[in-house]
Parts: sequence; C-alpha cells; structure tokens
Amino acid sequence: MEHLVQHAVTTIRERFWEPLSLDELARSSMVSKYHFLRVFTRVTGVTPGRFLCAVRLHEAKRLLLNTSINVADISAQVGYSSTGSFTRRFTELVGMSPTQYRKSSGAAAAAPASQAPCTGSVTGMLHTAGSLLPPVYVGVFDSAMLQGTPVSWSNASASGRFTLARIPAGVWYIHAVAQGSHPDRAVDAELTPLTATVGPVRVKDDMAHRLDITLTPPDWTSPPILSALMDLDPQPMAA
Repeated sequence: MEHLVQHAVTTIRERFWEPLSLDELARSSMVSKYHFLRVFTRVTGVTPGRFLCAVRLHEAKRLLLNTSINVADISAQVGYSSTGSFTRRFTELVGMSPTQYRKSSGAAAAAPASQAPCTGSVTGMLHTAGSLLPPVYVGVFDSAMLQGTPVSWSNASASGRFTLARIPAGVWYIHAVAQGSHPDRAVDAELTPLTATVGPVRVKDDMAHRLDITLTPPDWTSPPILSALMDLDPQPMAA
C-alpha cells in the first residue's frame, strides 16, 4: 500500500494549488477514502489534509522570501480562496504572519516565553552518520509536524550535547534540524537538510529527560518544515 501513498504525495506536491479533496486523492489511488486516510496517516504520520496544507504554506514561504508578489496573490497561487484564511493558517503554523515573515527575510526570531509553569527539561546528544554544520536547531513542539512556535528551543553550535530547559509539564515532540552531509548521498552532492523527530515525550515537573537524537535526510514521507524558528539557510527576497 505504500506505493499508493507515494502516488498521493506526488500528486499533492505537483498539484497543491488545486482544490484537492480526500475523495479525489482516494479515487486516484483506487481505494476507499476511509482506507486511504488510514494508510496515508500511518505512512506519513499526518493526514492528507495536513500534508497538503504544509506543502502549500512551504511554497508560500518561498514566494514571500524570493518574490515581490503581494500576500493576496500568493494566497491564491498556493490554493487558498480566502486571504484571511491563508493568513490565519500561515501565522498559526509558521509562527509569524506572512508580512512579518517577509520582513524578517526568514531569519529566526526569539521564541516567546511560555505562559504555562515551566519546570521540566530535556537534555541529550545529537548524532548523524555524516556531518553537521552549525547552527543546529532543537525545539519542543506540540505536534509531530514541525510547525508553529516551540515552547523551548536551543541553537546548538554543532553536533553534541543540547539542553532544553523550562518546559511545561505535558506531552511534547522534540524536533531537530541542521544542514549537513550524509553518507547515503553522493560524495560531491550539496549540503542537505537533516532532520529528526522524537516523541511523544511526557515531561513531568522537576524531571530531566535524556534523549539521543539521530539526524537523517528527510524522505518523501516527510511534510515540509513550517516553523520559522527552524528555517535553514533562508535566501533574501529577490529585487
């Protein structure tokens, strides 16, 4: 069944601006929509709708940084019929509004302090089969997708130990991203994003957790990175 999901992911990436529905994606895979939904979620970790949203907003981020197209037109180009709905969704999942993201040129801003009591912590080691280049971003998020604003994050200088402090009690996902090389890629290949997700991790009051995190190149099942705080190598807006 994995090949059906891969076909659907390819359709989403190639036709994200179209009004793709669960029914249409299931029909193209020639299975019932309920079976398609179960299999897609099991393989990718997210629903088809969330995957489609991530692809659309990732393209919107690229357009905001590399073109002078206004927000309303970008909204339409990536498949939204309402600029208001696009702006709300972008702000929620990227962590800043489209206008703020464009003005920031994709540069990471400081994460706002959590309003919940923060007493837990996570420490650990970062690993990869290849090499990592600084910065290495590690953050605590409420979703298995790398979206929104982390409740705690660290900008590590290289592979090695990291510490995430002042984490509210609850269930969280730890995400890490970096640029680097990997032995599975060609020797002369350009640097590639490396990512890792660990979770769910239950953080309790006054309890430290230790994790080992191994970063690898994302594969076709991975939704794009949305969180502005975890952006890698942003490019300036074109003149």
